[in-house]
Amino acid sequence: MNPVIRSLFLALGLISTTLVAGESLPVVVVKPHPVDLGFAAEAVVEAVQQATVGAQLAGRVLEVRADAGQRVNKGDLLMRIDAREAGEAARAADAQYKVAKLNYERHRQLKEQKFVSQAALDKAKADFDAAAANRGAAGASQSHATIVAPMTGIVARRHAEAGDMAMPGTPLFTIYQPGGLRVTASVPQHRLAAMRGVGTARVEFPELAKWVDATAVQLLPTVDAATHVSQVRVSLPAVPDAVPGMFARVHFVTGRADKLTVPAAAVVRRGEVAAVYVLTADQRLVLRQLRLGEAVGQGEIEVLAGLAAGDQVVTDPVKAAIQIRSGK
Repeated sequence: MNPVIRSLFLALGLISTTLVAGESLPVVVVKPHPVDLGFAAEAVVEAVQQATVGAQLAGRVLEVRADAGQRVNKGDLLMRIDAREAGEAARAADAQYKVAKLNYERHRQLKEQKFVSQAALDKAKADFDAAAANRGAAGASQSHATIVAPMTGIVARRHAEAGDMAMPGTPLFTIYQPGGLRVTASVPQHRLAAMRGVGTARVEFPELAKWVDATAVQLLPTVDAATHVSQVRVSLPAVPDAVPGMFARVHFVTGRADKLTVPAAAVVRRGEVAAVYVLTADQRLVLRQLRLGEAVGQGEIEVLAGLAAGDQVVTDPVKAAIQIRSGK
């Protein structure tokens, strides 16, 4: 071992050949075995079916009936907006409609008596049609004051509070269906050649401590001009506790090969130094420095140097360190 590294290990109390005593340590016998090859990409969980409900008229929010995390059914009342201004506009449009209707009927009677021209009747008819359309639009605008759920699902976010001023186009609620989720990963441009042959991936949810197999992998046929990355949609099976916006990591599988690996949890790191506790044939613990490669498989790291096939690696380094210290 390098003298500098050895001095560091000694200073930290991380090297010993003390006989093991007390309870047995969990070990794994390392040997070359087939592992998945590929690369990982960061991803975000998305809902396959999601809707953003926005305001379609200006007005103050009078009442809020739903909040984030609440399950709603299609047609449920979510919010009411002050529609007095829209109501006044609807009444004005209705009055204009009545005047235009009377004017059209009068012109039609006068045309039958040949007191007005056909052009005057056509203009009265056009005014009447425009007034009818305005009345219909004003009535529809007034109905937009009642915000209802467009789909059955869960409210992911409420964007407005009671008393806020809603404006046309302003988001009010985001609703998603929890049954269908996917993750969207960002893949750099230099990985696209390898991605075209990828049909398998495993998705890691670090916060949930879960791994799931993807059901489908779809590479979108565009590259972002600013970041030079492509989006890859990865379909998921049902994943309890996963919600839109959650971080995930997609491990794309590009092939398989035999490699010598150790569990990632067994590795002790101190700065740039990586090591594992090895249980020798005479039941001694030795902290052995390693040269590691890339993460492979599921929670494993490739070993480039430092171990040989048949070595017993302790999978609980904390317990190994405690036994070493207690045996001094």
